[in-house]
Amino acid sequence: MPSSYNIGSHYEGLVQELVESGRYASASEVIRNSLRLLEEREEQRRARLEALRSDIRAGVESGAGVPAEQVFDRLEAKYSRSRT
Repeated sequence: MPSSYNIGSHYEGLVQELVESGRYASASEVIRNSLRLLEEREEQRRARLEALRSDIRAGVESGAGVPAEQVFDRLEAKYSRSRT
């Protein structure tokens, strides 16, 4: 794996601006921090995806659902009785 990468003029300028502002001591520090943030975001994405998969499994394992029409019929019957 190469130890140098072409990040394009836009990002080169951003890195240079951040170093010149004094916020970072070096370009390497900017890149390391950027990669840490990307890694955190990827971990969060993986965690959200796993949570969704877990919710889907739980839904599938809970058995057959109730058709919407049946639910609406029950609600209509319940609330029409309460009005009278």
